[in-house]
Amino acid sequence: MLIPELDTYSSFDTTLLCPKNMGDEAPWAFVVLPLQVSEKLPRRGRMTVNVLLNGHAAQVLLEPDGQKSHWFKVDNDWLKETGCEFDQRVQIELDMIKPEPEPEVPQDLNQALHNAPDALNTWLATTTIARIDWIHWIVTAKQAKTRDKRIHDACDMLAKGKKRVCCFDPSGFYSKAFGAPKTM
Repeated sequence: MLIPELDTYSSFDTTLLCPKNMGDEAPWAFVVLPLQVSEKLPRRGRMTVNVLLNGHAAQVLLEPDGQKSHWFKVDNDWLKETGCEFDQRVQIELDMIKPEPEPEVPQDLNQALHNAPDALNTWLATTTIARIDWIHWIVTAKQAKTRDKRIHDACDMLAKGKKRVCCFDPSGFYSKAFGAPKTM
């Protein structure tokens, strides 16, 4: 059992979903949070939470589902640990982590920031949530060319003192840019 943090703790039963396209990865599953669970969280964008899945703990990154809720991935190792299978009913306990942990900075962005000292200084002066949003904006580019442009633009904006990425909807609701994986 998780020790509840503020008013963000939730416990619910749900079905473990199978993604239609797993790519080249080992089998994985996902869970879409019920809207009332997501509404208890402080933001619709990416955030890190502690999750118990049938009593097995993990720290996971919630992704926006574009419907004002979130989803999270249950990787192959976690599936094996829990003994869970697709389409199985599972018990979930979820609570936010406070403070939000620092995000892992992608290598290409990290290199670009270190090559632009003014951008790096602003990056270091931003909040953790702002850094999560910058990274989210960059990693959700569908093409390498777009990702490279976003990294260049991010460094340019940061070098000019801009601490938040402009015109980015981290929830995907208004832009329809994000969604939970499609199911089989």
